[in-house]
Amino acid sequence: MSALVALSAVPAVAAPVLPPPVRPEDRAGDHLTVVVQHAGSGQDGTYELFCHPVGGSHPDAAGACQALEEHTQWERDLFAPVAPGTICTMLYGGPATARVTGTWAGHSVAAAYDRSNGCEIERWDRMVPLLPRLGSAARGRGPVSP
Repeated sequence: MSALVALSAVPAVAAPVLPPPVRPEDRAGDHLTVVVQHAGSGQDGTYELFCHPVGGSHPDAAGACQALEEHTQWERDLFAPVAPGTICTMLYGGPATARVTGTWAGHSVAAAYDRSNGCEIERWDRMVPLLPRLGSAARGRGPVSP
């Protein structure tokens, strides 16, 4: 019994307390997740981008952050879709699609991209290098789309 009492009097050695792993949404600064599909070998994938400070798995994180900074304007949604009713040329830029989600400049982002017409191609190209640079568009036939 005396051995039992002696053991219970010894304080347990506390294991070091580790902080929980940092989740992407917990990091300070801007964070975007970019999912690219049908863009071709070496360009498809899911990429994390952090700006302020620059980091993540994006292949050109510094270039993407710089381009986003250059295009950001006060009171203008950098990721806005093409306005309804916009007249766009009948160009086809290929089957590539992209989805960008996260936070930029304190605002939530949920944007979809494709290359289905001239307006969408231009919108995509404004986001290079956040989105991969793709080849030139193939000219379609017929009138401009409403």
